Amino acid sequence: MPRLPWRAILAVLFGAALGAQPAPRASEPFVVEYSYRIKWGFQSEWMALYQKNHYPILRKQQEMGRILSMSAVTPVNHAGEADRWDLRFTIVWKDAATAHDGFDSSVLAKQLYPDQATFQKEEQRRFELLLAHIDVPVPPLDLKRWTP
Repeated sequence: MPRLPWRAILAVLFGAALGAQPAPRASEPFVVEYSYRIKWGFQSEWMALYQKNHYPILRKQQEMGRILSMSAVTPVNHAGEADRWDLRFTIVWKDAATAHDGFDSSVLAKQLYPDQATFQKEEQRRFELLLAHIDVPVPPLDLKRWTP
């Protein structure tokens, strides 16, 4: 069976999710929300590791022009365990192709963290504390096309 190109798959998925909305154009910014749920009581440790090891890699990609902007939010209160999230990190990628191009960030990690043994150990710990990680593309809706 032939493999479908990922752009064709995205077009079908976005078309189905948005009704008559067209899929995002390749040259348009592409927004993804990354939500994280961390083991209860370990949010501070996980956040410190994220800020120390992962965020600088994202900042480097922003310097490269791959990422246009980033923002993060944490909830003031918490929901029930099934619906709880601890961090929502939003990235506006240059375009959908950039967000899905399989970029090897390990090259950046090796530049930023010469002590790879410590980096790998800390990243392993960060993932041990992670209960859920959900990536959700958030394409804008064209409100001019909404009809009552």
